[in-house]
Amino acid sequence: MKISRGARRAAVITCASALAVHSGAARAADPLDEIVVTAARMHAPLLVVTDPQAPRQPLPAHDGADYLKTIPGFSVIRKGGTDGDPVFRGMAASRVNILLDGEQVLGGCGMRMDPPTAYVFPEAYDRIVVIKGPQTVLHGPGNSAAAVSFEREMQRFDQTGYTARASALGASFGRNDLVGDLRAGTPQVYGQLTATRAASDDYDDGAGETVHSEYERWSANAALGWTPDDYTQAELTGVRSDGEAAYADRGMDGVMFDRENVGFSFERKGLTERVTRLEARGYYNYVDHVMDNFSLRDFTPTATMPGKAVQNPDRRTTGGRLAIDLALPRAATATVGSDLQQNEHSLRATMNQDMLPYQQMPRVDDAWFRSVGFFGELNQPIGERSRAIAGLRADLWDARDERETLRSGMTVVPNPTAGAERETTLTSGFARLERDLAGQPATIFAGLGHVQRFPDYWELISAGKESVDSLSAFRTAPEKTTQFDTGFVWSGERIAASLAAFYSDVDDYILIETGYLKAPRRVTVTRNVDARTWGGEADATFALAPRWSATGSLAYTRGENRTDDRPLAQMPPLELRTGLNYTGARWSAGALWRVVTEQDRYALNQGNIVGQDLGRTGGFGVLSLNAGWRPTAGVLVTAGVDNLFDKLYAEHLSRGGAMVAGFEQTTRVNEPGRTLWLKVGASLD
Repeated sequence: MKISRGARRAAVITCASALAVHSGAARAADPLDEIVVTAARMHAPLLVVTDPQAPRQPLPAHDGADYLKTIPGFSVIRKGGTDGDPVFRGMAASRVNILLDGEQVLGGCGMRMDPPTAYVFPEAYDRIVVIKGPQTVLHGPGNSAAAVSFEREMQRFDQTGYTARASALGASFGRNDLVGDLRAGTPQVYGQLTATRAASDDYDDGAGETVHSEYERWSANAALGWTPDDYTQAELTGVRSDGEAAYADRGMDGVMFDRENVGFSFERKGLTERVTRLEARGYYNYVDHVMDNFSLRDFTPTATMPGKAVQNPDRRTTGGRLAIDLALPRAATATVGSDLQQNEHSLRATMNQDMLPYQQMPRVDDAWFRSVGFFGELNQPIGERSRAIAGLRADLWDARDERETLRSGMTVVPNPTAGAERETTLTSGFARLERDLAGQPATIFAGLGHVQRFPDYWELISAGKESVDSLSAFRTAPEKTTQFDTGFVWSGERIAASLAAFYSDVDDYILIETGYLKAPRRVTVTRNVDARTWGGEADATFALAPRWSATGSLAYTRGENRTDDRPLAQMPPLELRTGLNYTGARWSAGALWRVVTEQDRYALNQGNIVGQDLGRTGGFGVLSLNAGWRPTAGVLVTAGVDNLFDKLYAEHLSRGGAMVAGFEQTTRVNEPGRTLWLKVGASLD
């Protein structure tokens, strides 16, 4: 479906009209809790806080990336049925800093089968916090596009007791999710057990063609806490998870995603009049990942993989954080502290599992990274209605290339950077001014941020193995982003709306390019280019009547590769979402219409560590419906149909379809066709 310029203008006008009259509105007495969330919206300048346990339209998410795509500005690069890579404003991977309970969790796969969000079942967390742009220094290094934190919140029990909740979801294509959470405690101690399971068969696209996409993932989380008083909390946590997943975009599937995690945190409030809070945490995370070309698909010999091939990468990550909240003169507050993260990656592989099992192969280290950061962030009120927020950060980076050899085509050659080490100090900072408008439920803001980002493992070692002038990309320069953010937030009785716009200038943008000519061969390289991006998001809700509301959101990003004088790759097209919702005392219903325009600005074979541009895409529109019913307190039943008209479409940001025996090869990995779903949730206090 090609969308004309007139339709684009209509989409913009529709959302602008919604912004002019947006609301979160008066309801009848004792209404049903809000069932429909068409797009998590910005409630404060550049801040989105959303409840992943709240009912959601469309189909409830089964991993972190799937949930983030409901937030305006986010996209997901599809590879199969699960484990998509989140993209914010066209920026992917380490440009979006992902934290799980304050920990940086890094996947093991060199080809991004397991981004950090793959280890997230959203409903196991209490809230998701998104900070747009380089407008914080508190959440680790390198967040040039955004910082995302998946958080649990365990509070002290007033008296001995427990809470429990569970949910079950069934959907088309054999999709089934199970979640259980039990929390029990006394005023002195508490415990939590959370278990999740998510599985699906291969899905069909809108043309009825089956996509190689089945998966099964499970996780078990446990926490034990000590709360001797209202000001002290210590907690020990443990996580174990595993799974398998089929991928339609490559020649191998993931047959093991074994993760082990142990964490410890301590918090003390009210130490002194000036020191209001102390936070300390440490963690250990180990990911053992196996991929092969035969367990989840029919084995078909190819020129590059003539036998049963297996790769077994792993990554060991340790880290910690110490932070202090301060109350300063003139009502100012500040947070100062330090964080540490170290990770090492290794790999073992075989090209013939029958003759040379990978289990008997030695692990070979290929890279080691360490960062030590120091940060401080200040919030200073200015008069009664304004405030200035600013922060500075310095990160000391160390990295070592531990590869002795490299593969150049079919030949193994010495690595020119074998044993090489890099040491550098990178700085980041921001300053933002916010002002509440007199007599209006509105806040306007403007901020300038700068982030220097060290290249990640995939940019230096895995995805772009070579640079333009070397067989190794290990010397790739850090990326430097300077960005201006501005907008407003409106929270009235009948209207709630926000607008966030940005302009970003990136020096030494790290570009991954496939098919780059290094005579006489074409290779994948990591390059530094200068780039520029701009765009923004708008969202709105308008109360049509006490129980009726309309919602809308609009997101757009445009990018330029200034070095090559062409569009910057992997930029999402203009996207509009509009919804109509009814919320009654026991019943709810809603409709979501998602419209995406064509994208004719692309850079063939250029992109990032997640994917490259494949060419132009046409526009599409998808309609989804849902309903909810609360038969009794603590029980909620929701149901829906996504892609009601069984539309055949693929997102512009998608991996290319691979040739998988028994499946039709497509240019991109097509999205699911019509999907029916039903979810039942219950809670008990």
